[in-house]
Amino acid sequence: MEEQNKKLNWAGFIETTVVNFFTENELEKLVVEDGRGNKAKLSRQKDNTIKVEYTSTTLI
Repeated sequence: MEEQNKKLNWAGFIETTVVNFFTENELEKLVVEDGRGNKAKLSRQKDNTIKVEYTSTTLI
């Protein structure tokens, strides 16, 4: 259950805080890693939308 919350928190963090930072600073590309296997890539598309790709790693 705790691992599930971490995944949701990572996704929530990327989709809110990181996207807001990306937008406010008018960035074209951004890569974020937390050192625990979670990664995200953001890029601005030609139509000014933001493409977000993120992964979460779970150790069992």
